[in-house]
Amino acid sequence: MLNQKQIEEIFTRFEAAKEKPSIELDYSSPYTLLVAVVLSAQSTDKTVNKVTEKLFKVSDTPEKMLELGETELKNFIKIIGLYNSKAKNIIALSKILIKKFNSVVPDDLEDLQSLPGVGRKSANVILNSIFEKDTIGVDTHVFRASNRIGLCQTKNMLATELELERKIPEHFKRYAHHWLVLHGRYVCKAKKPFCSQCIINDICQYENKS
Repeated sequence: MLNQKQIEEIFTRFEAAKEKPSIELDYSSPYTLLVAVVLSAQSTDKTVNKVTEKLFKVSDTPEKMLELGETELKNFIKIIGLYNSKAKNIIALSKILIKKFNSVVPDDLEDLQSLPGVGRKSANVILNSIFEKDTIGVDTHVFRASNRIGLCQTKNMLATELELERKIPEHFKRYAHHWLVLHGRYVCKAKKPFCSQCIINDICQYENKS
């Protein structure tokens, strides 16, 4: 496992490479990010952005989404995996936002998780990206990269989140999630990581470096 000095160095390098990274989903408001995040489950950001480019021109508020309706929403998002359940969830969460939250996306983890289609990871991503909270959303990229690098040795997403919260220095937490997502997505890939191009290669504890 990495020690604190090594962890500090890793995030220092991540910061030097990209000082203030942001989510790769396109959005213009808390609501549109919420919808994009729900759509992104088991889908690529590129595919989601392709869909939302057209969708958000006609439905960028909870009220407009209900006006559009579930059937028409499905037509917009049908190239995305699980589009039937995602459309159902987006309509349902839009109703809840209007009724319970005065059409405002809440800035509370528990409230966000009460919305259909929003799990802990998604809630943390929204809290971080919109409300600038030091949360860490653990997706497959973050889970894989964190365990491979040696930041943690965990068996599930929640354990990974808690371990990263404990180990990552406070001054790096605002962007830690984004750095780890980018590292896992573009460098520390699942099947064939680009170890020779990795800026933390000399610190990483991955045993099968290529």
